[in-house]
Amino acid sequence: MAPYIKGGVWTNVEDEILRAAIAKYGLNQWSRVSSLFNRKSAKQVKARWNEWLDPSIKKLEWSREEDEKLLHLAKLMPTQWRTIAPIVGRTATQCLERYQKLLDDAEALESGELGLMGPGGEAHAADQIRKLRPGEIDPDPETKPARPDAIDMDEDEKEMLSEARARLANTQGKKAKRKDRERLLEESRRLAVLQKRRELKQAGINVKLKKKNRNAMDYNADIPFEHQPAPGFYDTTEEINTNYQDKAIFDARTKKFGTRRRDTEDPNASHKRQKEEGKDADAADKQAVMRAERLQKLQEEEQISKRRRLSLPAPQVSEAEVDEIVRIGTKAPVLEEVDEDEAEDDIFGSGSGSGGIADLLKKGFSNLPKPKNDFEIVAPEEAEEEEEVSLAVQLEEAELEEDAGERERKIKAIRAIEEERALARRSQVLQRGLPRPLLIDRKRLVSKAELESKDAVIAEIAKEYRDLVTSDALKYPVPQGQLLNAKDAPQLDDLDDGLKKKAMALIEEQVSSQGDLEEFTKRMMESFIARPFKLAGL
Repeated sequence: MAPYIKGGVWTNVEDEILRAAIAKYGLNQWSRVSSLFNRKSAKQVKARWNEWLDPSIKKLEWSREEDEKLLHLAKLMPTQWRTIAPIVGRTATQCLERYQKLLDDAEALESGELGLMGPGGEAHAADQIRKLRPGEIDPDPETKPARPDAIDMDEDEKEMLSEARARLANTQGKKAKRKDRERLLEESRRLAVLQKRRELKQAGINVKLKKKNRNAMDYNADIPFEHQPAPGFYDTTEEINTNYQDKAIFDARTKKFGTRRRDTEDPNASHKRQKEEGKDADAADKQAVMRAERLQKLQEEEQISKRRRLSLPAPQVSEAEVDEIVRIGTKAPVLEEVDEDEAEDDIFGSGSGSGGIADLLKKGFSNLPKPKNDFEIVAPEEAEEEEEVSLAVQLEEAELEEDAGERERKIKAIRAIEEERALARRSQVLQRGLPRPLLIDRKRLVSKAELESKDAVIAEIAKEYRDLVTSDALKYPVPQGQLLNAKDAPQLDDLDDGLKKKAMALIEEQVSSQGDLEEFTKRMMESFIARPFKLAGL
């Protein structure tokens, strides 16, 4: 028995089914689309759409410009019809058939000129040259127009049409219902978890998310089999940072509001939500004010209840003594003008008057407790000169400030001052930001003749230059720089402020001894011309 082969000429019914299936399933599920046909495979269905049914295919007559372009491209790229087709604006099959037809027309024209064909042979050859022989099967039926439908369809075609109609019209089948149910369950589960986390957060309990399993892959967050592209000629750092910022904003909005479709939301939902948030904020402010007033009342009641009874010392003069003093004062005669010495004698009992007041005062003073000299008088010391405060003390004082912003500002200012001081202690090359070489060889910085020079000044300058350049390269390396032959190279310490001041003073003194700066420069140039020498490293 011969095997059952799928294929053959396409009919109008099959074309309509194919259009409806692509409208529902798209251009990527060709196996599902081909399951609607009894006699077509996925490859044939895809070819039919790409070669004939696609609305973007141009089916008009070929123009002269298109023929010239086709012949030129076929000469440049023979048999590469998939490459030629998008350039011409046609499909690959159309380009091939048109090229063969042009060749056949040219051959028939040449044969007619040579007289190899009889009268009417040209037209007959042009019509019959591409027709199929009896019993021959069309090798490419997907590129041909559809066959008209028969009046009475076969049972197979009727069954195929009814099944395709039922499947394409079924938008709420078992699978669709199951998908909707799963989506609703997932949404309700997500809302329940979100509500639970919010309640726990309001109660003061922060719930951490579960850690991701290392062996598992989250296809929503990770990219499977990702290959990083090779770096190009342009810097994409700004674009990457912008993408990360947009992603962070999207993630924050998704965590807060969730993933919801805009067409299913209430158009006034945002306005209502803002109103509710405003009401909640007003209620929260009122509750905070009431809570503060209640707390203040409780504190005042606590202070009143804790207030102790006032305890005064025992009186030194009794009530009877006070009455006696008052009585004596009322009975005393009116004093006339007397001398001060006589008045003092009368008060303390040496005169002729009564001495009761003096006795009472003496008795009262004798009953007073003895004084306790438990204090010491300290003379204020002279204000000493303010000493320079170290960086650590300044940082500690800045950290004791209550305001965090003020503290950060002071700490930054102190650090900036310290960095300026540290930069001032370094060499002039680092202070001025002069360019430095990427490759430094310590042995080649200074020649051996300069190091072993008879002139002690030249030798000392060469040695100091080599050590200074090597030390700067070790302590403050250049990005992507290399240092060779510097295993035993010493690292020079930064100049002390005091030592630097002394050196600058010596230089100024040397310059001033030679006169002003212009005269000193002139003498140096004259000495160099008289005895030229080469500085180390130059």
